[in-house]
Amino acid sequence: MLPLVETDEQWDAVVPDETLMRPGAEDLCARLGLAGAPLTRFAAGSQPVYAVGDELVLKLFPAAAAEDGLAEARVLGHLQGRLPVPTPRVRDFGTYENGWRYVLMSRLHGENPAGVWRKLPRDRRERLVTEVGEALAVLHSLDPAPLADVLGPGDWGGFVDRRAAEAVGQQRGHELPEAWLEQIPGFLASVPLPRDPRPSLLHTEVMWQHFLADLSDEPRLTGFFDFEPAMIGHRAYDFVGVGLFVTRGDPALLARLGRAYGHSFEPAVLMAYTLLHVYSNLPWYIRELGVPAEESLPALAQAWFGTV
Repeated sequence: MLPLVETDEQWDAVVPDETLMRPGAEDLCARLGLAGAPLTRFAAGSQPVYAVGDELVLKLFPAAAAEDGLAEARVLGHLQGRLPVPTPRVRDFGTYENGWRYVLMSRLHGENPAGVWRKLPRDRRERLVTEVGEALAVLHSLDPAPLADVLGPGDWGGFVDRRAAEAVGQQRGHELPEAWLEQIPGFLASVPLPRDPRPSLLHTEVMWQHFLADLSDEPRLTGFFDFEPAMIGHRAYDFVGVGLFVTRGDPALLARLGRAYGHSFEPAVLMAYTLLHVYSNLPWYIRELGVPAEESLPALAQAWFGTV
């Protein structure tokens, strides 16, 4: 009952349209033995995701993103019960009509910290970033080999080279000013990155939007989710999101998170991976975090990824 979605134009026409999506989601739920269960679509997220009652979540992936659905199901199965923070438990996954895939998983509960982060007392922020560091330490310690058939990029050095070749064009597409664009090739050439690092399982989008928490006087993380863009590669790549969206340029919080993680990374390395990240959007980050008085990439690296 869901239409074929293979192009950006089809995505824009189908995925946001509940008159098209809901009948398919209801039909799939019926096939999964959940006929009549209340469906509530989550507003956020790139994929269509529905709460099924209070305890389940149905995530749908059109043909254009079908591989992401398989990857998420496999990664969640690999992680089940292994992190210090809960991750969704896969109840079922498979294919639907017209190339669609689905993952039916347990629902995590808690509050998303993203919208209230600036209002949280300092001690609660410190406790939460400590738990993020501890969770990433475990995630990166797991053997990713069982997932190598569904997660890329395979050749990390080749990935870095491809992303470096595309970096200026990607940022120009986001309308980064020329004064910044002209710095990118030289900066990337100046930062040595490992071509064959010890492989780690990467979430790739470590940001408060992908965590849930109990935000009471004794806060704790209650959920870590959205593993569809997971990769296998250098663990520092995950700290792009950490510095930009978790500690948000706060050097003391990044230092605390690094201590909980058990390692810290040079600011220049994290800035290089910021430019190389698949979803890199430097103008957005500048609007979010600002720039130092010296408008250079080394100064930006220190401002966003430095520690005290």
